Amino acid sequence: MMTPTNLGGSFTFANTSMRVNRMGYGAMQLAGPQVWGPPRDREEAVRVLQEATEAGVNHIDTSDYYGPHVTNQIIKQALHPYADGVVIVTKVGARRGPDKSWIQALSRQDLIDAIHDNLRNLGLDKLDVVNLRVGDVLKPSEGSIEEPLTVLAELQRQGLIRHLGLSNVTPRQFADAQKISEIVCVQNFFNVAQRDDDAFVEELAEQGVAYVPFFPLGGFSPLQSSELDAVAASVGATPMQVALAWLLQHASNILLIPGTSSVKHLRENLQAAALQLPPEAIAKLDSIAGRRLA
Repeated sequence: MMTPTNLGGSFTFANTSMRVNRMGYGAMQLAGPQVWGPPRDREEAVRVLQEATEAGVNHIDTSDYYGPHVTNQIIKQALHPYADGVVIVTKVGARRGPDKSWIQALSRQDLIDAIHDNLRNLGLDKLDVVNLRVGDVLKPSEGSIEEPLTVLAELQRQGLIRHLGLSNVTPRQFADAQKISEIVCVQNFFNVAQRDDDAFVEELAEQGVAYVPFFPLGGFSPLQSSELDAVAASVGATPMQVALAWLLQHASNILLIPGTSSVKHLRENLQAAALQLPPEAIAKLDSIAGRRLA
């Protein structure tokens, strides 16, 4: 593969020694259909991870409820023992039902079990970053997160977790969380059309906190946009590459974790890090902010 000249530059998490390239990798798609069971091609899944890290990706996003357990076991198979500088970020707060449902799991025992599951399946004795996942499927919901975050803070003091982050939260929940523990990253739904968090991204940037958008091209219903297609055609790129490049240029604290189970698509995603969108393309993309997904 042709390694990109850069991976969007690098980012250092505030008050830590963790420095990662801004183009990372999300492992969710390594599991089977509906993020359940083994992948169709486990060897390809292993190759995707190995090629990503060989290209310089050092930020891997995962969770033990992907599969469940499957993605973490594949990460361990592909990358363990982990190279120096590789940061694995996992999340807790949910579990999978036997019917493949997603069930909130925020009790004390749920969280303790989840941390130990992640440690075992990743082959680690300490997790780099653990995100507490709360809220609805694609958007946060206000409410106290003190109880579950306090449990994770206790596990952090026990030496099982280095740093804590949040997923699917509001600015108020982030501010409340900071009273319990230092928060190094926030992972929320955000893309070129879904821009509710614009002010939040700026607030986090001022504090050196990473913002990690999920579903950069609209989630389960891909964004249909003539403007996005037109920009992609004008710069000789795919809509996904343009969506990723827009995020990298939007704010310096944005870290990307596009996922794929295909080496071909991985290479396309990584190439987006070297794509510089001209001002007129940025303006055209900004015009679709707030548009509903098709």
